Parts: sequence; structure tokens; C-alpha cells
Amino acid sequence: MSLDPIYYAISWILLRWHSLWDAIGIPDERVLGTTWAWILAIFFLVVTLRVILFPVFVKQIKSQRAMQALQPKVKALQEKHKGDRETLQKEMMELYRTEKANPLMGCLPMFLQIPVFFGLFHVLQHLKPGLSDESKQLYGWPLEQFNSAIDAHLFNVPISAKFGSTSAELAALGADGTTVKILAAVLVLVMMATTFLTQRQMILKTGWAEDPQQLMIQRLMLYGIPFTLLFSGALFPIGVVIYWVTNNLFTLAQQQWVLRKFPPPQMANKGGAGARPAAGTKVSGGPKSPVQPARTGGLFGRKSEPEQVSPVVDTKALAPKPGAKPVNPKKGARPANKPKG
Repeated sequence: MSLDPIYYAISWILLRWHSLWDAIGIPDERVLGTTWAWILAIFFLVVTLRVILFPVFVKQIKSQRAMQALQPKVKALQEKHKGDRETLQKEMMELYRTEKANPLMGCLPMFLQIPVFFGLFHVLQHLKPGLSDESKQLYGWPLEQFNSAIDAHLFNVPISAKFGSTSAELAALGADGTTVKILAAVLVLVMMATTFLTQRQMILKTGWAEDPQQLMIQRLMLYGIPFTLLFSGALFPIGVVIYWVTNNLFTLAQQQWVLRKFPPPQMANKGGAGARPAAGTKVSGGPKSPVQPARTGGLFGRKSEPEQVSPVVDTKALAPKPGAKPVNPKKGARPANKPKG
């Protein structure tokens, strides 16, 4: 399957935004070592795609709400079929089919952005000097804008350079290897951190899943993807890393707004998932969050309320004093003398 339509679409959006900034008066010359017209074009590429995908994001939130509402039933099935994994999986799939819930819907926005990511990766890889005029005009690029994009920099680092660029590639771009590696390393670390925070923010608001399959997906999204970026990030051009970080920041703001406006519902059943425990009661059962207890507020979470501790009884104060007449507690409620006659 050819990805040319995606390459043309990504190029068209980038070129339209670059033309807009050029028309406004933002020059292609570097200011503070940065070609702002192209950096802004990448930033608004993210904005354009997020606006297009906003309905999908709303469906993702609704799906997560539906999955959260099913947690008591999921837990009941786990107790019923404990030890019988095959039957449990069949019952779970039947439950999702009956309730029209899709566990994979939470990952849909990310899956839809994967082709865009690879499309931008390919387009930026194509921006290199030494190509013929015919090759430069591939994917609808005019010669003038192609030559301008080749010279696009962020803090004196070409946006088509990457941490793993070879000496020959750096020489062709006229870039300093040390500067490229320092900036690329910082951006990759920021990319990892913001990727972790986007997943952590959602889990802190919706809680950890009871379904083992859902729980595994949550852990993979929270820890697995940021960890893989430590190695794969060395292969990403600077422009792709800028796109990824911008997308993460946009996601953080979007999620915070949606989750504040439409907070996760509280479960109505007593003692079920989401029920508020009585004061001083220690809650047990269910997967514990390795990050922080579920349903805490804010991006970084609130501190959990301190547990109420029963008052300590001073046994020495209750002990009888030396020489005092012992009192029989059973006779305390009866009169001291029996009535005559």
C-alpha cells in the first residue's frame, strides 16, 4: 500500500502554513538561530490534525467512561471464573459485545496519528541538499520552498538532522555534530517526559482497569512507549521530535479541559468500584497504581487524605490505684443494699 497520499497531505498542510506566515511577514531568515516560519508550520500542523481528530478524541473519552462503568461487572466475572482464564476471556468479550464497549477505542487517536507521524518523518527525510530539481518538487513542493525548508533550523540545528546522523549527513547539512546531539538529546528527553505525562494524566483521572487486558494496555502505554523512545528517538529528525512534543503538549491541555468539564462518573452501587469508603476504612482489592491512587485531581495529582487513626487507649490510666477497693462492673448498675422484707 502506497503512503503517497499521506506524504502529499502532510506536505500540503506544511506548505500552506508556511505560506501564511510568509505572507504575514515572518521571514525565512534565522532569528535566535531559528527559522520561525517553518517551526510554526510544524506547530500548526499539529493544531490542524488535532482539530480534525477532536471527534475521535470525544469518542475515546466516552469509551473510557463506558469501560469504567463496567468495572463492577468485570470484577464479578473475575471472581466467578478465577483460575479459568479461557472462560474469563470469553465472558469478557461477550460483556463488551453486549454493552457495546470497545477496550481498544482508548488507543484509537494514537493509531490514527501513526500514519501522520511516518508521513512527516518521510517528508523531513526527503529534505536534503543535492537532489535534482525534479526530486525536489516531489509531493507538491515548489523549488523555492524546498530550498527554504532545507535551510530551516532550530537553534542552529537543521530540522532534518537527527541524533544518529552520520558525519556525511551532517557535512551535507552544514551542521555541527555536537550541537545536533545536545539539542536532539534534550528534545528526546522532553518527548519521553511529555509522552509519560499524557498517559499518566488520563490514568489518574479514570483509574486503573480491572480487566487484565486493559491493565496491560495501560501499563504498556504508560511505561513501554516512553522507554522505547529512548532508543528510537535517535532516529527521528529534529522536526519530527518538535511535532511529537507539540502534540503531547496539545494533548495534555485538551485532556485537562475535557476531564474537568466532563469528570469521570461516580459508581452508584455501594461497595462497588468507585464507591467512597467509610472514614477510617482501609480499602483493599483491585490493582494498585504504581504511580498514585486513582481518581486524584490535577495533572500531577493531589495528596491522598490521611487515614484516620483510632485513638490510643492509655491502659495505665484505667488501672486501679494502689489501696483502692475493687469494683465489680457487673454490680455497678444494681443498688448497694438489698431491700428488706
